[in-house]
Amino acid sequence: MARFLPLQVSDIRRETRDAVVVTLTPQVEDQNAFDFIQGQYLTFRRAFDGEELRRSYSICAGRNEGALQVGIKRVEGGCFSTWANEELTVGETIEAMPPMGAFHTAIDPAQARNYLFFAAGSGITPVLSLIKTTLADEPNSNVTLVYGNRSTNTIMFRDELDDLKNRYMGRLSVVHILGSEAQEIDLFSGRIDAEKCKLLFKSWIDIASTDLAFICGPEQMMLVIAQSLRDHGLNDSQIKFELFASSQPGRASQKMLAKNSSGIDATCKATITIDGTTREISMAKKGETILEAALGANLDAPYACKAGVCSTCRAMVLEGEVEMEKNHALEDYEVNRGYVLTCQCFPLSDSVVITYDQ
Repeated sequence: MARFLPLQVSDIRRETRDAVVVTLTPQVEDQNAFDFIQGQYLTFRRAFDGEELRRSYSICAGRNEGALQVGIKRVEGGCFSTWANEELTVGETIEAMPPMGAFHTAIDPAQARNYLFFAAGSGITPVLSLIKTTLADEPNSNVTLVYGNRSTNTIMFRDELDDLKNRYMGRLSVVHILGSEAQEIDLFSGRIDAEKCKLLFKSWIDIASTDLAFICGPEQMMLVIAQSLRDHGLNDSQIKFELFASSQPGRASQKMLAKNSSGIDATCKATITIDGTTREISMAKKGETILEAALGANLDAPYACKAGVCSTCRAMVLEGEVEMEKNHALEDYEVNRGYVLTCQCFPLSDSVVITYDQ
């Protein structure tokens, strides 16, 4: 089970008016723990007014760059992002869990694949890591990025994307879609919606040759793009997405059918394993999630967003029946194997057996 480890801030670069790129250095003994896969994220914690706050930010560096960097865009009212943009200084030490996340695919230097990426705003952060690693480590593959922003001055990593286009001439194509700024080609102005996708796929992007598509941005945008990709021939196994913010309801609740699910009592016996240690606790079937019950019993269960977005609290149901209210993070195959997001999970049976160790 991942635990928080110290990272020293070795550099802070102002990327846009409201976003910074933070370079982090682990202690020598922790370097292997922070050997990330492209597209993964770090979960940080810090106390604000005596209350611990956890936030996840995606790694923007490529695996081959020898650096650990995250992009942090200031969110209105966001304590952590505001602090990182306004007060964080070089030399400070902050705590983070080792890298997590499944927003990636295996790199194969022998493969010649065509990748299509969609990103909006700070959703470019994990996408940039994926693009840089793919271009460097799959020399026969090509990449197309469709990147949506309000205007030119809000584009994160604009110079870096231009440098990548020059370095990998002919292998990287970048399409900027600007919502509030006119461009020479009308196709590149406005929002990334179903009609925009239809036009892009008709005149600019060859969907028939696309092997994999990655989407990172607001949920509604991702749903529209994913459906457009399906409508133009891609199947679900070719589409991966990561939600960086959520104000919308999650996927439909999914019940984990289980062994020994019976009874309608108001309480449930929950057996929870973390780091090889198993505890049995009693919890209400309504009113608190499995994660909340575990934390209330002083179990050191992992979590970050508590919104069903980041998958930090993922665990496996071994026995019993539970229901997830939201799921923005788990793939269908993970749910079918028995994984749940414990921050969104309520017991339905009289007893459940949960492990964070698988």
